[in-house]
Amino acid sequence: MTAVSGLPTRPLYDSTDSLLRFAMRADATLTGLCGLGVAFFADQISSLTGLTSGQEYAVGAFFVLAGLAVFTLAAAPNLRRVGIGIVAANIVFTLAAILAAEALPMTATGVAATLATGVYTAAFAGLQYLGVRRLAT
Repeated sequence: MTAVSGLPTRPLYDSTDSLLRFAMRADATLTGLCGLGVAFFADQISSLTGLTSGQEYAVGAFFVLAGLAVFTLAAAPNLRRVGIGIVAANIVFTLAAILAAEALPMTATGVAATLATGVYTAAFAGLQYLGVRRLAT
């Protein structure tokens, strides 16, 4: 067995992309799990939010697919561009949640849940932004 020398290596704790990868994977995992829950309980949730079961199921399916996409993108070797895109997507989704809370006919619980989703995406956008900032240019 031979060792390959000359490859630049750093200890794991010295990694500059670990915060961004962690934030992206945590976001993807939580989004996917919530999506599964929403899709599975679409009928029960629709009676609480005021949306139809089909709309709730579509939201759940979107969350699952978005989670899978972000989890896949978190494995990219060059994470800077991907991270910037995910931060931008989370900001857009935060704004979309605010608009949806005002535009869609929902119950007070539905509005609260939609705004909570916006807060969630804003928090992860902030964490992921910090991860992008940590990357070496």
